[in-house]
Amino acid sequence: MPNDRLQAAIDLARAAGHSTLTTFRSNLDVTSKADGSPVTIADRNAERLIRERLAARFPDDAILGEEFGRTPGTSGYEWVLDPIDGTISFIRGVPLYGALIAVLHDNRPVAGVIHMPALDETVHAARGHGCWHTVAARDPIRCHASTTARLADALVALTDPTLFNTHRPGAFDALSRACRSIRGWSDCYAHLLVATGRADAAVEPIVSIWDVAPMAVIMEEAGGAFLDWTGQQRLTAGHAISCAAPLATELRTLLSPFAPDSQAAPSVQQRANP
Repeated sequence: MPNDRLQAAIDLARAAGHSTLTTFRSNLDVTSKADGSPVTIADRNAERLIRERLAARFPDDAILGEEFGRTPGTSGYEWVLDPIDGTISFIRGVPLYGALIAVLHDNRPVAGVIHMPALDETVHAARGHGCWHTVAARDPIRCHASTTARLADALVALTDPTLFNTHRPGAFDALSRACRSIRGWSDCYAHLLVATGRADAAVEPIVSIWDVAPMAVIMEEAGGAFLDWTGQQRLTAGHAISCAAPLATELRTLLSPFAPDSQAAPSVQQRANP
């Protein structure tokens, strides 16, 4: 993938994140989408910013965004956008929300960025070029997933046990019995922690493509694994795992009985983790 798209993804995630900080911890008007999930003007303004800059710089690329759907393209590249992943955290003034951007080429993820604007922390990766972690103005450092080999020794991060109980009954109990500890470091921050080796797995019982599109290349380049609950590397399965590579088989074995078949998986248009 040309380096200009990777650098553009980093720059756009940071610009979108900066735009959200202007209203973070302020009195926001919160509305609900058709699926009941919350949305603010900050979500929409951040995605508009990204789309406008992409249209100017890469007019032939396709775009899929959470707030404004799909814009077709002809170049073979597609940008997948989640301007605020963790809207509930954003609304509540909790800094664990992020801007997510992925670049796909011929439907294959080739670059991904997680930017946490309120923490000023970023992880980015491009296929074949490693995974890199930046905090504030420091230089990027190469980052790696952990090498934890047993779920019994693993720290697992997840967003909300209610999502497990509602959509994958029994899975949370099975996971909590199998792992060493569970922490509620939620949404994209959980995956950032896995990519930097600070957590061993992030488990999502229900997601949309924009929630996880950057994770496939980020985890691969960090030496970890990205998979759905059946063990496949799909962005549209409706469920996802980022983890230390040695844990992938054990997690798939544990969680696959709770995963629906591909026909029953949630639509990629469904909002999974607000």
